[in-house]
Amino acid sequence: MKNLTINNIIEAVKGKYHGDKAYLQKEISFVTTDSRSAGANCLFAAIKGENSDGHDYIEAAFGKGALCVIGERVPENCTSPLIVVENTIEALGDLASFYRRQFDIPILGITGSVGKTTAKEMVSSVLSRRFNVHKTHKNLNNDLGVPLTLFGLDESHDFAVIEMGISHFGEMRRLAEIVRPDKALYTMIGSAHLEFLGDFDGVLRAKSEMLEYLPEDGTVFVNGDNETLRKIQCRQKICRYGISPDCDVTAENIRLFGTDGMELDIVSGGRRIPAKINSYGVHMVAAALGAAAVGMHMGLTDDEISAGIADYVPVGSRSGIIKTGKITIIDDCYNANPTSVAAALDSLSMLDMRRVCILGDMFELGESSAGLHYETGRHAAQKHTDLIIACGELSANTAEGAKKAGCSNAAYFKTKAELFAKLSQLIREGDAVLVKASHGMHFEEIVEELKKL
Repeated sequence: MKNLTINNIIEAVKGKYHGDKAYLQKEISFVTTDSRSAGANCLFAAIKGENSDGHDYIEAAFGKGALCVIGERVPENCTSPLIVVENTIEALGDLASFYRRQFDIPILGITGSVGKTTAKEMVSSVLSRRFNVHKTHKNLNNDLGVPLTLFGLDESHDFAVIEMGISHFGEMRRLAEIVRPDKALYTMIGSAHLEFLGDFDGVLRAKSEMLEYLPEDGTVFVNGDNETLRKIQCRQKICRYGISPDCDVTAENIRLFGTDGMELDIVSGGRRIPAKINSYGVHMVAAALGAAAVGMHMGLTDDEISAGIADYVPVGSRSGIIKTGKITIIDDCYNANPTSVAAALDSLSMLDMRRVCILGDMFELGESSAGLHYETGRHAAQKHTDLIIACGELSANTAEGAKKAGCSNAAYFKTKAELFAKLSQLIREGDAVLVKASHGMHFEEIVEELKKL
């Protein structure tokens, strides 16, 4: 790591040092919050969580070679280097802010209600044709994940793509203060975290906090097809991408190939870039256009942009296609909100197969939860989904909405166990089965059951 001595850490986090002063100029090799991952000369951050307390593993971390620990208290009989702070997570953020300032490279912050991880991976795939890109691992995008991501920077990197996720007002301001991006990309504003942010305009206000920390000469890439994002106001230059005709980067000649992806022409000014997306879902068009917009801004050639889009690979359970020989599973169960479910249903409706969706509960929707689940069921029916399966307590509203919208083939199960007992009777050979719910529903278990059919 660059310039991360114990002395610098103490100054960055304004902590109180306990230990031998002979260690103050020694450098940290890496940062971890998991004592099992501790190693030679690392910094272990002891965090108190819901199920465990990192302070209980300080001795274990030192036993594995940790050079220093950041924590909120000093264990009995501890003589090894330890920095005491009021709040370990806050201290990690302060340290990450210090560490980020050691690197004078372009940094793109990505946010939105849906599509952040997809956009991050697509942008990184494109930029990697020219730059050595450091990117968020998986979706470590919160007040802990963002600092840990920044600690992965080293002097070989010449661009960083940082995913930034929030659910409350003020959280984006803190993340932006740490990351200090010089560019921002907004994917979409939709029905996510309404329990805390109120409505779409509230979501926009919360996400827009990032712009307070963007330099005046920065660039903001905005999905021009999203009605709420069209309201965004900032002092920086805005580049709109989307299929709307007034977008700066748009698409023509979109040709869909079912679960095998699509081809399109990316058009901007006098440039026309033929591109192939080897992933399923019409939402991938927006991801490709956003990545192309960033690539053009950074001076990439048409061939580099096209190759980067073709190289994109989905991460985790995000519109991944699993062909079992009997059915096609659309594994999109990593997370869900009404906006992302509607997009998934739109893509499902374009498949020339018997279309089945298994939809679960969507969390953090506040007082609107029942109504939004109901409308999701209506949307599934209106998209002529052949079989609608709803599973979970909140999803009773989804099933009701589907039936009221005229779907004669809707089934409801309160638990996954009840669904598993009937699954083989519901699914037919040749079906395309979409699986989608909030992460806490653990619908990956349904995907595993479907694989056994």
